[in-house]
Amino acid sequence: MADKQEFLRIGVDVGGTNTDAVLMHDGEVLASIKSPTTAQVSDGIVAAIAHVMKQAGISPDAVGIVSIGTTHFTNAFVERRSLDRVGVLRIGLPAAKALPPLTDWPDDIADEVAAGIEMVRGGFQFDGHPYADLDEMAVAAAARRFHKEGTNSVAISAVFAPLNDVMEKRAGEIVRNEHPDSSITLSSDIGRIGLLERENAGIMNASLATLAMETVGGFRTALKKLGVTAPFYISQNDGTLMSADFVERHPILTFASGPTNSMRGGAHLAGLTDALVADIGGTTTDIGVLRGGFPRESSIMTDIGGVRTNFRMPDVCAIGLGGGSLVSVDGARVKVGPKSVGYRIMEKALVFGGDVLTATDIAVAAGYADIGDRERVRHLDPAMVEAAVREIHRLVEGGIDRMKTTGGDAPLILVGGGSVLINKPLRGVSEVHTHEEASVANAIGASIARVGGEVDKVFSYEGVGREATIAAAVSEANERAVAAGADAASLETMEIEELPLAYMPGGSVRLRIKVAGDLNTAYGDAA
Repeated sequence: MADKQEFLRIGVDVGGTNTDAVLMHDGEVLASIKSPTTAQVSDGIVAAIAHVMKQAGISPDAVGIVSIGTTHFTNAFVERRSLDRVGVLRIGLPAAKALPPLTDWPDDIADEVAAGIEMVRGGFQFDGHPYADLDEMAVAAAARRFHKEGTNSVAISAVFAPLNDVMEKRAGEIVRNEHPDSSITLSSDIGRIGLLERENAGIMNASLATLAMETVGGFRTALKKLGVTAPFYISQNDGTLMSADFVERHPILTFASGPTNSMRGGAHLAGLTDALVADIGGTTTDIGVLRGGFPRESSIMTDIGGVRTNFRMPDVCAIGLGGGSLVSVDGARVKVGPKSVGYRIMEKALVFGGDVLTATDIAVAAGYADIGDRERVRHLDPAMVEAAVREIHRLVEGGIDRMKTTGGDAPLILVGGGSVLINKPLRGVSEVHTHEEASVANAIGASIARVGGEVDKVFSYEGVGREATIAAAVSEANERAVAAGADAASLETMEIEELPLAYMPGGSVRLRIKVAGDLNTAYGDAA
C-alpha cells in the first residue's frame, strides 16, 4: 500500500453535469471516474473519490492532498440562488457619487443582492495621494445600520484603492468593531483599476459569503466521511490553488476555474506548455490559450450574469457545440447547436435509444466514434452526415481563429468528453493532441495545480527606483501565495509585466507580478 511520502494526489472537478475525479502519483493517472453531479454536491464527491481509491486499491490515509475545482459559485450567481444580501459601502465622496453602486446591474440580481448602500467621504487620487480624509464616524454609523438590519455581508470599495488600500483596510477594521459577525470583502483584494467594475466584483464576492462557508463545509464533511485526513485545496481561475479558508473569503476567484483546470490538465497530458486548448463538453466548447503552462488572461471587462467586472479571468471563447448539440436540417443547410440535450444525452441521443439527433450521433454515424449502438444511426443520409461533420469542424475552426493572435498554425489540445467529435484536420492547427484520459482533464488540472499569488497595482519608480519597486511587488505577491497555502521556499516568479503610465506623475507604472509555489502540506485544511 502507498504511503503519504509517495504524495498521492486526488483531483476532483464538480461541474453542473458531471463530477470527475482522478488519483495521481508522480504525474501519472492511477485511477479516474466521470459520474453525474448529485443534487447534494458532497454525495457526488464521496462517490467519485471512493471509486478512484477502490480502483487503485489504496486506503484513505495514503492520500497526501485533495484538490477540488467547482462551478458551484459561478452557477449560484448566474442563476440568482443562495446569495447573501450585501451592505455596500463606498468611500469616495464628494467625487464618486454621480454613478452609485450597482449601476447597470440587472434589476433581478440587484434586488436580490442589495441590502443597503452607504457612501462616505474619503478616497485617493490617481497618483495614490489622499483625495479626502476617511470619514470614520460615517463608516461606523453605516456598520451599525447594517448590523441593525441583519446584513452580515459587507462589500467595501474606495476610489483608487488598488493604488492605496489603507482606507479600505481601516474601514474594514471599523466595520468589524461595530459588527463583529460580519463577513467583509475589500475590493482591492479582488479587482483592478476601475471603480465600478472592481466594486461590482467585491459585491459579487460578498454575496457568496454564506454559500462559500457551506460549500467548503460540505467538502470537509465529504472527506471526513471517507476517512481522508489529508489537507484539501480549491482551484482558482488562474490555474493555481488556494486553501479552504482562503476560498471562504474569496469565492469569486473560483469563477471560470473549470475551463482553466481543463486547459492545465490537457497541457499535462500532451506534455505542452504553449498551445491552444479546446474543451468540448456536452453543451459548449471552451477554447483557450496556454502560455508557459498557464491560461492567457482576458484583458477586457468580463460580464458575469449581466454584471461587468474587472477581476482576473481566463481568456476563453465559448461556442455552442458539444456532444449533446442538436442537429437539424434546413433545406441544403445542416445546423449543429447551439441548443443541446445537455446532461440528458444518455437518454435522448439516438445511439443511446433516444429520438433526438445529436452531434454524438453524427460522429458515430461517420464511423469515427465508438459510442452507444451504431445500428441506430445507420439509416442517416450519408450526405447529411458528411455535411454535419463539416459544420462541426467549421465551428471549432471559427473559435480557434478568434483566439489566435498570430497568423501561423498552432498545436491544439483536445479535452473533454466531446473531444470525439473532432477527427479531421483543422485549419490554423499544426497538430492535434488528445489522450485516453482527456475526458477527465479538468480533474487532472485540479490535481497538479500549484499555489499562486498575484499583485496587480500601480507603483511609482520615483525615489526607490525600478529594481527596488519590483522587488517589493514580488515580495507582496509571495506573501499572498503563502497566505493561500504555498511553501515559501518553493516560490518562483512566473511573470512580470510592466506598463508605464505616461499620464501619471512620478514614473508611475502598472506592475503585474505572478508567483507560484508548491503546496505547503502542513498548512492546508485537514479534513
